[in-house]
Amino acid sequence: MVSDSNDYVRLRETFNEDAARYDRARPRYPVQMFDDLAAAGVAPGARVLEIGCGTGQATVPLAERGYRIVAVELGTDMAAVARRNLAAFDAVEVVTAAFEEWPLRGEPFDVVFSATAFHWIDPAVRVSKSADALRLGGLLATVGTHHIAGGTWTEAFFVEIQKCYERFDPSTPPGLRLETARDIVEDDRELTSSGRFGPAKFYRYEWELPYSTADYLDLLLTYSGHRALPDVQRSALLNSIARLIDVDYGGQIVKRYLTELRIAQRVR
Repeated sequence: MVSDSNDYVRLRETFNEDAARYDRARPRYPVQMFDDLAAAGVAPGARVLEIGCGTGQATVPLAERGYRIVAVELGTDMAAVARRNLAAFDAVEVVTAAFEEWPLRGEPFDVVFSATAFHWIDPAVRVSKSADALRLGGLLATVGTHHIAGGTWTEAFFVEIQKCYERFDPSTPPGLRLETARDIVEDDRELTSSGRFGPAKFYRYEWELPYSTADYLDLLLTYSGHRALPDVQRSALLNSIARLIDVDYGGQIVKRYLTELRIAQRVR
């Protein structure tokens, strides 16, 4: 849990500390998700504003579908990697800025898109400014990624790995357990309560990805909570997780993800 706005800003900025690792270690998104976005009425040539593009992991598939994209990214190093990854696409512009402060342009967008970044935008701004950026009838498409039970992540494994967290990270809630996909509620209250968007449609994708011990530690070092730990605690935590995977699981685990695409239309 983020304790105050200063902690929130500090955590948000950790993603820029190692952009190359983020680009290498973070999982990509299901291809079907982009097909479903297109089927929702986003035709080639549509103008897309992407919030928090990171290193362009979702931007590249959007660009490959022929969209004209302005991608806004807070981190200078993340934006630099995104520009390299998107160099082949003339219709993509990567802007280094905080979305909250970035001035909207005169021509409205057909889609505002944000992949695993919308929750990092100031809640007082993100819905209203997204609506302001869209044409009437335009779509707000946000993507959430959830870590869910499945794969190697049985109850027994999760209990053991939680012991590592409870020992070395004092912010870890005791007795925490992973949810299944059906436990995670579809939620569009923030959008509908604004009066600017109609009810959302949800698309869900469950999938698994194998990790070696080294690859999994690489992934953990892209998460803000791990990066924010003091060096000694972080090293001890990662070493304990590595020992658990190496000794009890033969040096490889399988992680299960739920990716959720939420699409809502601007109505006012």
